[in-house]
Amino acid sequence: MTHSQNTASSQPPDRRVAALSSGGLDSCVMLAELAKTYAQVFPLYIRCGLSWEASEIAALRRFVSELANPAIQQVEELRFEMTDLYGAAWYASGVGIPGYHEADERWEIPGRNITLLTKAGVWCSLRSVGNIALGLLASNPFPDATPGFFSAMQEALSLGLGAPLLLHRPFGCLHKPEVVALGRDLPLQLTLSCASPVDGLHCGKCGKCRERIEAFATAGVKDPTVYAGG
Repeated sequence: MTHSQNTASSQPPDRRVAALSSGGLDSCVMLAELAKTYAQVFPLYIRCGLSWEASEIAALRRFVSELANPAIQQVEELRFEMTDLYGAAWYASGVGIPGYHEADERWEIPGRNITLLTKAGVWCSLRSVGNIALGLLASNPFPDATPGFFSAMQEALSLGLGAPLLLHRPFGCLHKPEVVALGRDLPLQLTLSCASPVDGLHCGKCGKCRERIEAFATAGVKDPTVYAGG
């Protein structure tokens, strides 16, 4: 039995939240914020076959361990294998990862939130957890990040699983500099927002690194990140 199953009945469903967590800056700050409201926060990391997953989950575990917040439970690693669909796409192969100045639209992973919410929804149903939170920002341009999508997905999951399940986007009106400012007192140096990490460090060359660098600069917060070769 996993840690989360052992604690499944300790709080009512509305006091418990599953937090889809990547180890990135946004989802890690979200964990700390959720812990201010919920009695139990369950960080879920879902492996789908992306090239940077090993570095991400290592960063997530380090961050949660350093935070040592009693409301935040152990990281739960789940699997939803998608490599049979992803093939040689850049996000699975690690080849052709969008560069520093490429448009945000190049970062789309088709059906990403559909995949994550499906797996997380069943996990919640089996453990009487009534909420799922995602660290999506206002700047997300993709079709499975719209209010309409989340409204429909919430209804579908609740109907299909036979119990109310609420989807939350606590940072849905924020941009990354605002998230940096919100989490400035957290160990943000332990988070990983990079699609091409080098020995666990940010590459400093991909578009995700650019977002991170610019967000710290705009927020006026010193960037504690160690960049490979920097």
